[in-house]
Amino acid sequence: MTSDPWGRVDDEGTVYVRTAEGERVVGSWQAGSPEEALTYFKRKYEGLAVEIDLLDRRVRTTDLAPKDALTAIEHIRGQVDEGHAVGDLAALAKRLDALVAEVEQRREQRKAARAKAQEEARGAKHELVEEAERLAESTQWREAGDRLRALVDVWKSLPRLDRKTDDELWHRFSHARSAFSKRRKAHFAGLDQQREEARLRKLKLVEESEALADSTDWGPTATRYRELMADWKAAGRAQREVEDELWARFRGAQDVFFQARSAVFAERDAEQRENQKAKEELLVEAEALLPIQDLKTAKAGYREIGERWEAIGHVPRDARPKLESRLHAVERAIREAEEAEWQRTNPEARARAEGMTGLLVAAVEKLESQISAARERGDDRRVAKLESELAGRQELLAQARKGLEEFGG
Repeated sequence: MTSDPWGRVDDEGTVYVRTAEGERVVGSWQAGSPEEALTYFKRKYEGLAVEIDLLDRRVRTTDLAPKDALTAIEHIRGQVDEGHAVGDLAALAKRLDALVAEVEQRREQRKAARAKAQEEARGAKHELVEEAERLAESTQWREAGDRLRALVDVWKSLPRLDRKTDDELWHRFSHARSAFSKRRKAHFAGLDQQREEARLRKLKLVEESEALADSTDWGPTATRYRELMADWKAAGRAQREVEDELWARFRGAQDVFFQARSAVFAERDAEQRENQKAKEELLVEAEALLPIQDLKTAKAGYREIGERWEAIGHVPRDARPKLESRLHAVERAIREAEEAEWQRTNPEARARAEGMTGLLVAAVEKLESQISAARERGDDRRVAKLESELAGRQELLAQARKGLEEFGG
């Protein structure tokens, strides 16, 4: 008989393994020496140990699902319990028990992580809903519309909650967007009505202007044209394409009249040329206001130049378009500066930008704290996941801060 600390082979070739409960038959060996039999069954033991090593590594270093891990453990445990190997089978069983405990621990950790992620998602979606409901009352149509579209993208990036909660929050979110869309639609429908009313008023002004085009009653007609121009400015704007067409007819009729008057008063040509020179000098002053450094000063300067411009009087017709184009360019620059200043100082937009920046700063700090905690636990997988989330939040924070800088904040 040949023996080993963990097993033996009797004279008939029966192989036994020693356990705490006593010896157990693991096989029979007839093809070689007893030493070869023990070597064979020891290798089977080593094979089981290697399988456990590999499974242990998978459990600790991969995202192997707990259910799959437990199935694999039970499969190996069956082989250990059957005992067709020579070695410390109890030690293998203890390793499997420890591995089961590790899997259960990781299962609980995953469960806690999922619960935490759900809670964070619930909070984030509540914030999105509340912001959407605030935006639903906004009259900043473009900015609020853009922000609501951005909120939809953020919503899609968040994980789903339980069906009831998710549906309730989405209903509120969707309702807020619909309410804003209805208000915006009603607003622009009102604008369309105003533009139609402006079109009708301006059409009447055009018809009267065209009726006066052949008049030779120079003084009263010119006065009436000035009144028509004031009425035109007070009428509001029609749709752009209609506005341009009506304006062309309106100005065209006046051009016909003033051209005829200019022909009659040809002797005034010299005076008009002088007027042209005076307006060209004013244009130099007006264009010197650009680029605008001080909006208030520029507006006051332009207003004073406009008054002097109007006081100068007519210039030759062929010079008028170029002169007016240059003056209008300065006017457009001032209007654009006014719009930019309004946008820059808009407290509502600034408050939204500050609020979003604050939320993102808090989110970044929270993720950094979570990463530190995960590092202390040695949870590399958790660290990698949180660092990926942190990079995304930091990118959003950088964008938010850049937008806030445009408000001077």
